[in-house]
Amino acid sequence: MTAFAKAAQLERLTGIELDIQMTKDGEIVVIHDERVDRTTDGIGYVRDYTYAELRKLSIETGQRRKERIPSIQEVLDLLQAGMEAGLLLNIELKNSVIPCPGMEEKIMELTARRNLQNQVIYSSFYTMSLQKIRGMDADAFVGVLDTKVSDCFYKQRGCFGTGSAQMEKRGQEQILRTALHPFWKGMDLTKEQLQGQTVRAWFGGHLYPEKPTGTRLALGKLEEMGITDVFLNEPERYLRQRESR
Repeated sequence: MTAFAKAAQLERLTGIELDIQMTKDGEIVVIHDERVDRTTDGIGYVRDYTYAELRKLSIETGQRRKERIPSIQEVLDLLQAGMEAGLLLNIELKNSVIPCPGMEEKIMELTARRNLQNQVIYSSFYTMSLQKIRGMDADAFVGVLDTKVSDCFYKQRGCFGTGSAQMEKRGQEQILRTALHPFWKGMDLTKEQLQGQTVRAWFGGHLYPEKPTGTRLALGKLEEMGITDVFLNEPERYLRQRESR
């Protein structure tokens, strides 16, 4: 929760990305790995814990205060005001390795109840999950995750109605609502081929509990490759925090 709170205070930050999974008793929690071993003092798969059991696990911070695995409700409570002011939230459904039946309905119902639909982007490596979301809401913003941008591109065209005939009918807006989310080293199409696309690239490595590297990427070179946005673990290296009032 501390990381989300600090990120929300960065000036000119476009959005925040997080991963969701479901507990054994159907609660949606925010955690990256399918297992709890790397980031907590527990062992095993998220799906094998109840929400109450997960809440007993500790996340070391290097300080006295320890963190807990948050629910999506807690994170949305924290970010609601920022999202109402324009902050985007990319919610990755972590269901490509371990199925989470019903997670799409639950998360969409939750964001709709909070009236945050236009501030949320749903992404997943499991394209059928994104199709399910788009089937429930034709205007939902989705991000097609894969390693190569060409795979993202052809999934976009084949699965989300952005082929030539349908594109004439629905227009550029539908492309903008179906972004490409490739690995930054998987840019195997040119910038010209990606014209008009939203391309949000992700990066690997340096995840907690590894220490921050403190290095900066050459964002200009990434833009030349056709990348329009980036998912970063250290946005504070590029943006400064808002002054407290």
